[in-house]
Amino acid sequence: MERYSRQLNAVEINSSFYRPHAFATYKKWADATPPDFRFAVKVPRTITHELKLRRPRMELERFLAETGGLGFKRGPLLVQLPPSHAFDRRVVARFFEHFRSRHEGAIVCEPRHATWFAAPAERLLEAYQVARVAADPSVAPGASQPGGWKDLQYFRLHGSPRMYWSRYSMDAIRVLAGTLHASTAVDAWCVFDNTAMGSALDNACELMAHIGPLP
Repeated sequence: MERYSRQLNAVEINSSFYRPHAFATYKKWADATPPDFRFAVKVPRTITHELKLRRPRMELERFLAETGGLGFKRGPLLVQLPPSHAFDRRVVARFFEHFRSRHEGAIVCEPRHATWFAAPAERLLEAYQVARVAADPSVAPGASQPGGWKDLQYFRLHGSPRMYWSRYSMDAIRVLAGTLHASTAVDAWCVFDNTAMGSALDNACELMAHIGPLP
């Protein structure tokens, strides 16, 4: 972690999706990184895939308490939904209403069903100040562009054309760097998930070389 944080200024914790981590573990990670380093954390699958956003109180409060170990270094909390999860306004509104009543920080959502990329979902996410992830490969028209709350942009690049495996070319990195430079959002994140062959770290370093040090 110390070596990683000397090269990059943020990381997305994905293991939290599969299993909980203790408050002390998050604190240890935070203590091992520079003051300006930030952590995004993936919301547990018990909430997104098993409970399907319904009745999440106990699981969500545990997750927020655990990740509180990151202190001020806790960045966006990522809600990634299964491809089968269609947009249901009542369910989604209740979930984010509950989430927002307990957490004022950044929240991002990565939906993967086409119904999420229409005006009703867009308005609801914006109302709760939830940014919609810009994902590659795109799962639906509009999915490759940021949506929802406009003060935060969050790009998740899974590798294309082969998810998790393909390395992004230098041309693609240059385009991405231009997109980030042109962003009017207060905060912008980019996470590479093409980890199967180790390309994620290389692509992240290439992107940092193009955009330079960030404030």
